[in-house]
Amino acid sequence: MSQRGRRRAGACVATLVAGLLISAGTQATAPRQAARDDAGPEVAVGAYLHYGSPGVTRMRELSRWLGGTDLRAGHTYLPGDTWSNIEGAPASLRSWARWRNARADRLFVLNVPMLERNEAGLPDEQIAGLLHAGARGEYDHHFRRLAERLVALRLADTVIVLGWEMNGFQYSHRCRPAPERWKEYWRRIVAAMRSVEGQRFSFDFAPNRGPDAIAWTKCYPGDDVVDIIGMDTYDQAPGNSFEEMVTQPYGLQRQVDFARERGKPISYPEWGLFRNGDNPEYMRSMLAWIAEHQPLYHSITDYCPHGVWQCSQNPRSARVFREFLSGGQDHGGRSAALRP
Repeated sequence: MSQRGRRRAGACVATLVAGLLISAGTQATAPRQAARDDAGPEVAVGAYLHYGSPGVTRMRELSRWLGGTDLRAGHTYLPGDTWSNIEGAPASLRSWARWRNARADRLFVLNVPMLERNEAGLPDEQIAGLLHAGARGEYDHHFRRLAERLVALRLADTVIVLGWEMNGFQYSHRCRPAPERWKEYWRRIVAAMRSVEGQRFSFDFAPNRGPDAIAWTKCYPGDDVVDIIGMDTYDQAPGNSFEEMVTQPYGLQRQVDFARERGKPISYPEWGLFRNGDNPEYMRSMLAWIAEHQPLYHSITDYCPHGVWQCSQNPRSARVFREFLSGGQDHGGRSAALRP
């Protein structure tokens, strides 16, 4: 979803429910993830609420609204307009650092663009040239600077969602214009950030769900430079039903299988409602999928039209979401919100 859309997050009046699933355990964990106990690490639950400092305040408000539900995943984005912002210039990073460092078990998730003018509508030919320059190392210093800033803020274990939705048409950091150069460039960025003393970053490869401009498997840069296999998935085509979202080429099941083959955890950095309006059946299905497959973390996009707390237009989905998050369990251990 666009940076401009994310900055509209504060425009929707908060009137209804929101939050995310709390569940436990995962088969494959990121190398730097702390274990909760012998049963496995707890899924980190979060929501995208605002790109800047207000997102931190809203995390507290959302948790209180949900009766104390523990939101452990803080999620925000670096603007992709200028290199200085990609280097971590936004002052809001300090607010997120205070939130992260208040508790050892929290997870800070940061979407990082790979190119400036990331939403400028650049043509494929120009993007291919920029990716080639990146693959040669011309932009390494920007990412070293970002890594240095994160380490200085005690955000050395940040989850970096690098070049998200790279298989689509929207962003300048898209993969299709030059897939091989894109992969080389990803590897350069990871090497540059990992070269900074004290870092413990995890890198999350998060394409759009389904077939898009290019199969996301053609953009995968290698197991040694990816720690998490993510996916952004909204209630929209391709896929007219949740079952089709699972079984379609490069859909949810392919993500799970691809990660399992590589011993990687999965994540859902962005998910929510979209093209089909207030859709409680989608909510039930997505929550059930998350409960079954136990991602490392997941984060609903909570502004209109995607959300359920900062957006009043999805009341039925909001009720499902709130009931599930409030923890009403039946005797089989399943949330009442997920029962047919």
